[in-house]
Amino acid sequence: MRGKSVDTNGAQIFTESVGDPAHPPVLLLMGACASGVWWPEAFCGALAARGRFVIRYDHRDTGRSTQDPPGEPSYTLADLADDPLRILDAYGLASAHLVGMSLGGILAQMIALDHPDRVRTLTLLASAPLAPADPSTPPMDPRVAAYYARGSTLDWSDTESAKAYSVEGWRVIAGTAHPFDEAHIRSLAEEDFARTPDMKATLNHGWLEGGDGWSGRLHELRAPVLVIHGTDDPVLPYGPAASLLGLLPGTTLCTLHGAGHELHPDDWPIILDAIASHTSRDDACAVR
Repeated sequence: MRGKSVDTNGAQIFTESVGDPAHPPVLLLMGACASGVWWPEAFCGALAARGRFVIRYDHRDTGRSTQDPPGEPSYTLADLADDPLRILDAYGLASAHLVGMSLGGILAQMIALDHPDRVRTLTLLASAPLAPADPSTPPMDPRVAAYYARGSTLDWSDTESAKAYSVEGWRVIAGTAHPFDEAHIRSLAEEDFARTPDMKATLNHGWLEGGDGWSGRLHELRAPVLVIHGTDDPVLPYGPAASLLGLLPGTTLCTLHGAGHELHPDDWPIILDAIASHTSRDDACAVR
């Protein structure tokens, strides 16, 4: 993949691209505390082989992008949503197809609401709608909350323990449809640790607040939306994702039966085909 550093409002954001720049652009937005490596290079290459120009990037405090001291983020959630726009500018792209996983899906919705002309289509993978909280929504699995709580007390200077913690985290949020691919996850964790100077700083995403100003505005979305969600997601339950069908006429739902809060290689063919089909709708691009 081709690396490129982008200056965005005082921060350096590291990006990588693959594919023909003349093809429809797809910008991948990863979830909280995760660098772009969690969009595996093989996944990006397979999407590029389907005729897309693919860009992945490291959020602030992850990978090779600018880091703040742990517990002291100098940016807001709105800044994280502004960074992808600066990435598009740096690549000379007026608009792109946005594919966001988890927090990345939230950021993609924020961008689509405030800058509809920059978004051709939206794909929300293992994410949640920017909508008022529903008291009937099932809570996060207690095992996940317990895992996250351990992060604040972990000795991050013990690299091997920190890597084991990372691998365990992906095991906790995995689904039941496929065996947990520990070797695959460990290789990505190794790559992540190699490119991230201070892994504890990635937890700064947990200090961020905001999003209230965008909640309840989904009816304003003009970009076609594809929802890809696993039925066994322990972080963001399937129900709220599926409810987008009612909130947004024309939304397409791709259900991953038994999948968790993950991008499991066994699900890649379904996910890649769904994204390729959805992002072929260039006639729907920015405004409809």
